[in-house]
Amino acid sequence: MAKVVAVANQKGGVGKTTTAVNLAACTAALGKRVLAVDLDPQGNTTSGFGVAKHGAAANVYTCLIDGQNVLEAVTKTRYNVDLLPSNTQLAGAGIELVDLDRRENRLRAALAPAVPLYDYVFIDCPPSLDLLTVNGLCACDTVLIPIQCEYYALEGLSELMNTLKTVRKKYNRYLDIEGVLFTMYSGRLNLTMQVVQQVKKYYGDKVYKAVIPRAVRLSEAPSYGMPINFYEPNGKGCAAYMELAREFLKNNEG
Repeated sequence: MAKVVAVANQKGGVGKTTTAVNLAACTAALGKRVLAVDLDPQGNTTSGFGVAKHGAAANVYTCLIDGQNVLEAVTKTRYNVDLLPSNTQLAGAGIELVDLDRRENRLRAALAPAVPLYDYVFIDCPPSLDLLTVNGLCACDTVLIPIQCEYYALEGLSELMNTLKTVRKKYNRYLDIEGVLFTMYSGRLNLTMQVVQQVKKYYGDKVYKAVIPRAVRLSEAPSYGMPINFYEPNGKGCAAYMELAREFLKNNEG
């Protein structure tokens, strides 16, 4: 039975999709059965695995709104990761969900047939708090939070904690934090170190030892539709995400 992990942060531009794609790919590279779920209407996780986000007739939208069987919508990628793709239809799903029964739990119900087939499911949530994100948080066991090492990241983290508290109280009482991941990390900057100290003070051992550096290749890889471990397997970006994947598995499997 898979552990379901949402990758979430209400603040955009923190490396959330980069983390969802590359952690999924590196976890698969370590021999695990992995499903990536693209819950972001921008569809960047979909294109990050080289899948055309305009082409998938069966996708996360049809599963959420039309009740399509998720196993018909899952696509096999070239990177050992299965994908539940997104496309532009998803942009209106937040509004359409409002009138549906059990609107917060549509994703959990949709994923149920797939969860027993994998070791890990990673959900890339939108960078906002709407019904899609709430669906992601209701469908998962834990939340992995990427944050950029800057002052505004602390404000975003505080807002996200309030959201998690609300979701835990109303919909998913077992929801827990998987870990906090520093992205776009530069140890030479004083501000970086101040943010790191503040976050470690509050979240202690939930903060990953692995950090993701600023790396041009990490930014380039999505335009080629490749995770970093295929695009530049010997680079520092790949090394960082492989280290994260190993730490993630060690935390979950001892």
